[in-house]
Amino acid sequence: MTSTYSVSGMSCQHCVRAVTEEISQITGVTDVAVDLDTGTVTVTSSEPISDSDVKAAVEEAGYELN
Repeated sequence: MTSTYSVSGMSCQHCVRAVTEEISQITGVTDVAVDLDTGTVTVTSSEPISDSDVKAAVEEAGYELN
């Protein structure tokens, strides 16, 4: 399963690592791909994950899910 999200506030590779690390901790997530230029985050998972879990992970990293 693949879901795409828009995240605001990311400006560097540190931001990418922080968001990737937090989202990767969600149960079932198998891959996280962040496009810094567009703010797009693509999450691949082996099971359905809730948008609220992704939102919480992004906020924990210090950014905002749009």
